[in-house]
Amino acid sequence: MANWQLDTAHSELEFKVRHMMISTVKGQFKTFEVNVENESDDLTGAQVEVKIEVESIDTKNEQRDQHLKSSDFFDASTNPYILFKSTSISKEDDDEYKVKGDLTIKGITKPISLEVEFGGVAKDPWGNDKIGYTVSGKLNRTDFDLTWNAALETGGVMVSEEVKFSADLQFVKS
Repeated sequence: MANWQLDTAHSELEFKVRHMMISTVKGQFKTFEVNVENESDDLTGAQVEVKIEVESIDTKNEQRDQHLKSSDFFDASTNPYILFKSTSISKEDDDEYKVKGDLTIKGITKPISLEVEFGGVAKDPWGNDKIGYTVSGKLNRTDFDLTWNAALETGGVMVSEEVKFSADLQFVKS
């Protein structure tokens, strides 16, 4: 069985959301774990589990980060982690996969589908086997009780319901 451990120094998890209907605000979660257990290097037979620490959210604005951690959004004190567990993985073509699984935010679990691009396999200068993936997806934040918003004088709302996210992940074979 191949077990791949996340190389945190070479991995990142980002999100973006429309703000005031005129621009996009980006952020990231600095602390997260991704565990991939597999019989081979082919992702289709893998089990994937992700654990994201809500307190590690960073939008480069401390006031906004504190608001996102509050009960208006993630309620980090009660729900410290965002969790994902794969339920199926299908190969779409040579380097593309679709990963389906259950995403849990604020104690609410919903199915979600992710697009995964295989980046390749390489051996680093110290002889370690590395593998890379780029993951992308989107969700409606209100499905997970992230419902805070404010109406704008000009029409529309402060924060869009759709959140897009992406991850660049590198793993080392253990």
